[in-house]
Amino acid sequence: MIHSGIHFFMRESLRRDVFVCLLLVFAAAGGCSRKNDSAPQAGPVEVTVMKAETAPITLYEDYAAQTEAVEAVEIRSRVGGILERQAFKDGSLVKKGDLLFVIDQEPYLSALTQAKANLAQAQAAHVNSSQILKRSRPLSEARAISQQELETAAARERADAAAIEAGKAQVQQAQLNLGYTTIRAPRSGLISRALVKPGGLVNASTTLLTTLYSVDPMYVSFTVGEQRLESLLQQYRSGSDKQAALPIRIRLADGRDYEHGGKLDFVDAAVDPRNGTLPVRLVVPNPDGTLRAGQFVRAILPRPANPNAIMIPQKAVQELQGKHSVFIVGPDNKAVYRDIETSTRSGNNWVVEQGIKPGELVVVEGLAKLKPGVPVKPVMAKDTADGNGKTAPAAGNAGASEPTSTTAGNTAGKPAGDTR
Repeated sequence: MIHSGIHFFMRESLRRDVFVCLLLVFAAAGGCSRKNDSAPQAGPVEVTVMKAETAPITLYEDYAAQTEAVEAVEIRSRVGGILERQAFKDGSLVKKGDLLFVIDQEPYLSALTQAKANLAQAQAAHVNSSQILKRSRPLSEARAISQQELETAAARERADAAAIEAGKAQVQQAQLNLGYTTIRAPRSGLISRALVKPGGLVNASTTLLTTLYSVDPMYVSFTVGEQRLESLLQQYRSGSDKQAALPIRIRLADGRDYEHGGKLDFVDAAVDPRNGTLPVRLVVPNPDGTLRAGQFVRAILPRPANPNAIMIPQKAVQELQGKHSVFIVGPDNKAVYRDIETSTRSGNNWVVEQGIKPGELVVVEGLAKLKPGVPVKPVMAKDTADGNGKTAPAAGNAGASEPTSTTAGNTAGKPAGDTR
């Protein structure tokens, strides 16, 4: 009993001690909370802002494209035989009429000689039959020979005359075949490698010897979405003057702009129902042979000019799950969260389609400190200095710029800052 009483007393003492400690902890927390509540609030957050302004701008869309020769001629032989000689260097430029290949001519020389001999024989036979017919006519009038003999002589003369015409045709065909043994360039252009080397067998009309590509001009082919087609046609429907004002540029694989612009040459008659696109083709001058058939390039097309474009720096825009937003300085100098619509970048700037009105102050720097409703102290971007002591310009409004991101999945995805 004594031990039980001692244990009970100890448990009660421990409970009282724990209860007292908890009361002290809560009291201290409440004091801290009251102390913090009584602390003075921080001042407004200083942020760098820019004034949204409108300015005309021409944006560009670029599409994956491929060059194509205006004429690609497959070189084949009209006669068969052993290839005797290749008269060009693989991959060289050739002119119309230049000798390309020579087929073994001996069989065709023999055939020509045989055809000429057959013609001479037919001509001799015709001379003989003509003389017989000439003698037979007066004899038939004198009734020295029958009418049937006269008709036989006349038929023989006509047959020999026809044999002469057949002989001439054989000679002509043999001459053509002999001429076909020398294969010449049908036009000027860039020739590919020879697919048959000297000593190889060439089958008439079936063996592909090489391919000749025209050089100047060159086609550039790509596809556009059907929603872009009408505006594209409207831009170039008025003729060459408007094409000169809004040229289509070609960008090479190494990032350089091709020195010659292209003109719209062909738009396909039907839209592909599988992806809603249709083929478009440009014609581009290529006097120096810079472009080669099959090259991958970018076709850069201007979009209709926007006379009231609003551009803001890319760093002022927050992106989350495909949505874009900015902070605006409200009339009471408090941060206002604003969703915007934009799909096109121009260098380091976004082109805003909806969500910002001209004259509003857009926060450019200090976004990490902002929440909706937070008081701010706006400082114009043109009034701030960079690390070198120079004035940092506000986001400009270029007269012509090129996007780094456009619609239709055909954009190049150029690095930010490229406004060439």
